[in-house]
Amino acid sequence: MQYIPNILFVIALVAGVGYFTKNIRKVIRNIRLGKDVDRSDNKGERFKNMAMVALGQSKMVRRPIAGILHVIVYLGFIIINIEVLEIIIDGILGTHRIFAFLGGFYDFLIGSFEILALLVLVSVFLFWMRRNVINIKRFKTLKGWPKNDGNIILYFEVVLMTLFLTMNAADLQLQNLGADHYVKAGAYPVSQYISPLFNGMSEGSIFLIERGAWWLHILGILVFLNYLYFSKHLHILLAFPNTYYADLKPQGEFDNLEAVTNEVKLMMDPSADPFAAPAGDESEGEPEKFGASDVVDLNWVQLLNSYTCTECGRCTSECPANQTGKKLSPRKIMMDTRDRLQEVGDNIDKNGGSFVDDGKQLLNDYITTEELWACTSCNACVEACPIGISPLSIIIDMRRYLVMEQSAAPTDLNNMMSNIENNGAPWPFNQMDRLNWSNE
Repeated sequence: MQYIPNILFVIALVAGVGYFTKNIRKVIRNIRLGKDVDRSDNKGERFKNMAMVALGQSKMVRRPIAGILHVIVYLGFIIINIEVLEIIIDGILGTHRIFAFLGGFYDFLIGSFEILALLVLVSVFLFWMRRNVINIKRFKTLKGWPKNDGNIILYFEVVLMTLFLTMNAADLQLQNLGADHYVKAGAYPVSQYISPLFNGMSEGSIFLIERGAWWLHILGILVFLNYLYFSKHLHILLAFPNTYYADLKPQGEFDNLEAVTNEVKLMMDPSADPFAAPAGDESEGEPEKFGASDVVDLNWVQLLNSYTCTECGRCTSECPANQTGKKLSPRKIMMDTRDRLQEVGDNIDKNGGSFVDDGKQLLNDYITTEELWACTSCNACVEACPIGISPLSIIIDMRRYLVMEQSAAPTDLNNMMSNIENNGAPWPFNQMDRLNWSNE
């Protein structure tokens, strides 16, 4: 009978981690649906970018209030969960505070965890006020699930931190009562003020409260872990690979299609035979499709971006097109891409590992041409993103499809491209007349 709690704990742990692993494999599978792109260069610079942006939160603190609050919650969540290691070992072995032998260092750790837990509770309250009372514009535009999702995470944090402090307060009371197995260990700068609430209660009642909080705390963490798959907060895990694989080129430098580049070089070479067969392997010639109309046409880094989006709205709040009332929202571009990718993944799961055409695509069914052509390609959204996401790269690829596959560019842009083709410049003037303005 004494091993039943240990067995139940192992079952819960295996079930929670197993379900999480299953869902993460789906995410990886979906990301790999994207086209290949090489991001194996400049490893040192990539690790530095990951350390500064994902770990160091360097872009978050550009907006000090939200940035500092986020750093507190982020560090609190990460550091406090170090204690989860002790909980797991205790749960498997049936021990209690197995790291208590660390003495003064253990006291320092527990004390630090408690102070961080209190700071997290304060920060979460301020976050909730910003999202629901102050109604900051970039949060006010969120409706339905995206809005509820953000609040659910805040409630999760409150419950987990409260259970952590309650568990410690009951533990401290049992230590003071000299209860079996509750050795003197840890420092409790916060929960020591909660502990008096248990004065006058029987040792058995306090034990039930401590064990109940312990179980609910670890089960809550397992539930939270699996909730990430359904939430925007998957960025807690994906921010690290996302910043590592981010594009390191200058933001104003766009990718050119190799097939188009080779054709332009051929046109500019007076000694080349324009009717000659392309040199090299035919597979290096014209791609099957120019640009992107659906998620499988995007590259895997762009799909990783979509899963990593925090929906914070900084990109949209900085977008000049959005500020002037245009329909474009870079945040919506990323959310639509993720929603469509999830839909494609679910389609594959339902059809035995193969995608069955559902008559939908990212273009038009999720993202309209009006949104795409509203973009000024200024890179403000890329610069604003705290974790290195590029909505612009998706917009450019979808524009490329519209222009090169459907000839569906706006009239002004078509006129410009015709002028370049006919006159060698964007203006509707013959090359011989180009300097006539100087005679006026």
